[in-house]
Amino acid sequence: MGKTAEAIAEGVSIASAAARLAVRNHILVETIAHDEAFDFVRVAPFAHDTLVSLAEEQEEAAALARRQRKKAFGKFTDPDGTHDYRDRDMRNLRRRYRQYIGVAKELRRVADDPHAVRTLVEQARDAAWGDVEANLERRLNVEGMRPDLDPDYDMMRAARMQSLRLVDLPRLAAHRRRSPEGDEPESAAHDVPSAPRAGGIDLSELDA
Repeated sequence: MGKTAEAIAEGVSIASAAARLAVRNHILVETIAHDEAFDFVRVAPFAHDTLVSLAEEQEEAAALARRQRKKAFGKFTDPDGTHDYRDRDMRNLRRRYRQYIGVAKELRRVADDPHAVRTLVEQARDAAWGDVEANLERRLNVEGMRPDLDPDYDMMRAARMQSLRLVDLPRLAAHRRRSPEGDEPESAAHDVPSAPRAGGIDLSELDA
């Protein structure tokens, strides 16, 4: 399981990443879904509570490890499952307990440090704005793309045309059959040379 200090540092790093993700999602919901301006004063309590909640999870895990260690004391038979610990597991369970407690203490220290909470919120805010920027950029690239600037245009054109023939045009034809306005007079139909059509559209024009 490695050294206790290293395991605690790794646990704090993982928990901090989880806290940033939670705060980032909170910022996105408040600013986009609820149309609220970013306000550190409102976000900071959420960040504090998130860190405390993660610390409580670690404390619960520590309590479980302690109960498992007490239950394993003096047992030398073969275990019945993965979590059926024996006396030989006492050392690892004790170390695990210290690691959980260490992570919980560090998370509570960070939660009580206004500077650390501000840093967490700023990192989460930057991540949230990064997500928004990336989404806007993707949307602008799609909506503003011209055929001559799209490197995949020629490759995807055949697929788009096939989709138009097999899906969109039959759908349009079915709609015209259901619509009274879609019926053409028979005289008009005889005046036009025959050409492959679907839903009143000349398919030969699509090859241009």
